[in-house]
Amino acid sequence: MVAESLHGLVLVTGPSRGGKSRWAEHLVSQHSPVSYVATSDPRPDDSEWQERLRLHSERRPSDWQVIESGADLSKALSTIPSDHTILVDALGAFTAWHLEASAVDWIQLQTDLIKTLQERHRPVVLVIEETGWGVVPSTAIGGRFRDRQGRLALELEAIASASWLVVQGRALDLHAFGVAVPEP
Repeated sequence: MVAESLHGLVLVTGPSRGGKSRWAEHLVSQHSPVSYVATSDPRPDDSEWQERLRLHSERRPSDWQVIESGADLSKALSTIPSDHTILVDALGAFTAWHLEASAVDWIQLQTDLIKTLQERHRPVVLVIEETGWGVVPSTAIGGRFRDRQGRLALELEAIASASWLVVQGRALDLHAFGVAVPEP
């Protein structure tokens, strides 16, 4: 799949610093207009985080509309005009915003997000931080993040038209090379 044939929900996953955001930006680059949804907490007192945000901002074309979703990603997505291609960077911040949510509330948040994504008619590229490739989290909240993020990624894959794994600056088309793991 190349950027010209982008459609539906497209997932871009991989480890930290592997090039996920750059690949996602490449995928939407030929689909104007673009709305870029930033999901993270702005962390104004974290200079390293501010530098990362600055670099992302400098890479983006000036004509992209930027939306900071805060905790309510579904609401932010629903405000974007229907003729816009969307890039969401990234799902991990959405998950982090809701780590204290009850299991029931988390399931509702997932359901709302999936419904909102399915209602879009233009492409949506969603960056997802891959979890679980390292050590088992030593805290309960770290485990909750890993479990919620991993399960949501599986739910999204079920409705995705394409999935990319980006590792060490290389993008691999998972639908072309992979086989779906059967449910138990």
